[in-house]
Amino acid sequence: MIEIKELMDLTSQKKIQGANNKHIEEIVQKYAELCKPKKIIVFDDSKKDTEYIKNLATELKEETLLKTKGHTVHFDGYSDQGRDAANTKILLKKGIHISKKLVTGDREECLPEIYKILDGIMKGKEMFVRFYCLGPKQSKFSLCALQITDSAYVLHSEDILYRQGYEEFKRLNGSKNFFYFVHSAGELTPQGTSKNVDKRRIYIDLEENRVYTVNNQYAGNSVGLKKLALRLAIKKSNSEDWLCEHMFVMGANRLGKNRITYFTGAFPSACGKTSTAMIPGQKIIGDDIAYFRIGNDGKAYAVNVEQGIFGIIEDVNSVDDPLICQTLTTPRELIFSNVLVNNKEPYWLGMKKETPKEGHNHSGEWKLGNKDASGKEIPLTHKNARYTMRITELPNVDSKLDDPNGVPVSAVIYGGRDSDTSPPVLESFSWAHGVFIGAALESETTAAKIGGVLGTRTHDPMANLDFLVVPLGTYIKNHLRFGENLSSPPKVFATNYFLKENDKYLNEKVDKKIWLYWAEGRVHEEYKAIQTPIGFIPFYEDLKELYKEVFDREFTSEQYEKLFSIRIDKLIERFERIKAIYEQEIDIPEAFKRQLAQQEHRLREAKQKHGKEIISPFDF
Repeated sequence: MIEIKELMDLTSQKKIQGANNKHIEEIVQKYAELCKPKKIIVFDDSKKDTEYIKNLATELKEETLLKTKGHTVHFDGYSDQGRDAANTKILLKKGIHISKKLVTGDREECLPEIYKILDGIMKGKEMFVRFYCLGPKQSKFSLCALQITDSAYVLHSEDILYRQGYEEFKRLNGSKNFFYFVHSAGELTPQGTSKNVDKRRIYIDLEENRVYTVNNQYAGNSVGLKKLALRLAIKKSNSEDWLCEHMFVMGANRLGKNRITYFTGAFPSACGKTSTAMIPGQKIIGDDIAYFRIGNDGKAYAVNVEQGIFGIIEDVNSVDDPLICQTLTTPRELIFSNVLVNNKEPYWLGMKKETPKEGHNHSGEWKLGNKDASGKEIPLTHKNARYTMRITELPNVDSKLDDPNGVPVSAVIYGGRDSDTSPPVLESFSWAHGVFIGAALESETTAAKIGGVLGTRTHDPMANLDFLVVPLGTYIKNHLRFGENLSSPPKVFATNYFLKENDKYLNEKVDKKIWLYWAEGRVHEEYKAIQTPIGFIPFYEDLKELYKEVFDREFTSEQYEKLFSIRIDKLIERFERIKAIYEQEIDIPEAFKRQLAQQEHRLREAKQKHGKEIISPFDF
C-alpha cells in the first residue's frame, strides 16, 4: 500500500490536512495507489501556486511561449481535436434508463475497465491536486470541485476558467458534497500529445459525483470542470429544483436607455453563442454555463459557473468580434490551442488577415497543401481551434460577474444553425411555449464534435442534449415547473443567424445586435409585435428604425420579407421530425405534448387560410 504522505513534501501534506476533509484524503489515497505517480503536489489558492502551475505548463512543454507577453500555445494530437461523444458515457446501474439518444455504459462493466486503464498510468509523472469553486465564492449557487490530473495544461486552463476553491472546501466542514475529476493524458508521443487515443475514455459516474477522463488532452474532454461537471450539476439540479444550463449570461446595454437587461442564451457549439454574449456595447458575465435559482423576490437569478472563456477562434476578427480580437492580440495571460504558429505568432481561419503558407499546427510541421494519412488536405488550423482567457481581461466585463446573489434574468434566448427555415428572431407566447421552443431546438452540425457529419440537422433540446444525464421528460418537466414557481418568468426568444438564399446569408454577422435590441425592447414593452403561428415577430418599421439607429444602414422591406416570411412547409417538416423523436421518449409532460399539437395545428391552419407554403410577414 502506498502512503500518500511519502509522495508529498511537507507543504503539500499541510495543504491536504488543512482542507480538514477525510473524503479528500481518501480520494487522493485511492488514485495514488491506482495511478502510481512518482510524486503528489497539492495546491491551494495562493498566487505562488497559481504562478507555479502556469510556469510548469511551459516547463513540461505542454504549452509554448509566444511572442506576445503572456500568450502561450498548446497542441492536441491530430485525432484529439473535439469532444469524443462516442466514448463519453454516463455510467448507470442496471435497470436505470435515461434518453435513448444518450450514450450510456453499464457501471459494473465500465468501472473495472477504467480502473484497468488507470492502473499505473501516471508512472514517472507527478499527480497534481487542485481545488476549485463552480460559481462565485460564498454563494448559495456554487459547488466545490476537486481536480486530480497529471497535466499542468489542464490545471493552467482551469486556473483561467474557474475560481480557486481551497477556502471553499474548508467551508464544507468535512462534507463529501463536492464533485471530483480524475484525468490523465496517458502515455505521450514524442510530440507530447496523448498516444493511446484509441483508449480514450470519458466516464461520468453519477453515483459518486465523479468523472474519469483518460488518454486525451483536448480541453473539452480533459478539463473536467467544464462539460463534464456540467453533467454532474444537471443531475444535482434536477433533484433539487434549480436549473443547470448550457447558457451564456450577459447584460444588454442599449445606448441611451440607462439600464442593463440580463439575458441568458443556449446555442449549440459554433452557432453564435460566444459572439452573442460578446456583442459590442453589451456587458458579459459568461459565455457557456449558468446555474439558475429562484430569488427571494420570486424571480429567476443566474450566475456564471466560470470566470473564463474557452472559445472557438475560427472567424474571430476585428470586424465581426472587435473586443475578443483586441484581447487576443494584446499582452495578457491566455492560451491558444491548435492554431498555426509562425515566428511565434498565432494565426487562424477567418481572421481577415494574410496568413503564412507554413508553420506549426495540430498536424506538426505544416505547409499549404499538406495532406493527412487519408489524403485529406490539412487546413491552416483545425476548425475547432480555441482560445482560453479570463473574462476580466475583456473591457466589457459586467461588474456583477462575481456577485454571489447572481443577476436577475429578464429573457432567455435559444438559437441554432438553420439555413432554410427559421426567422432571425421571434418571441414565444408564454414560458411553457418557450420551453417547447427550447426542447424542439434543431441545429446543423459543426466541427466541435468528433465524428459528426457537417451540415446534418440534429435535435438538441436547450443546446444541452450532449450533456443530459436525466431522462428528457424529467428535464423538460423541471423547466416547466421552474417557470411555474416564478412570480414573473423571463421572456423566451429564438434566434437564427444562418438563414440563406442561393447559399448566401440573408443577413450580416453583426445583425445579431438588432435582434438582441428588439428582444430587449420587448422585455420593456417598447415594441408591439406580429403574432404568427410560431411566435411573435417584429414589425418592419421597428427594425428599420433600429438598423438606422445602430448601423446607419437602410433595411428594406424586401430584406425584411425574405428574413421573416413564415416557411410553413419547412416548419411542418421540422415539427414532424420533433414529434417522431419525442414519441420514442418516455414520461414526456402532457404540457409539452399540448404545445407540440397546438404548434402543428396553428401552422396547418395558417396554410389553409393563406393558401401558401411561405407566408409573408406583411400578410399577418
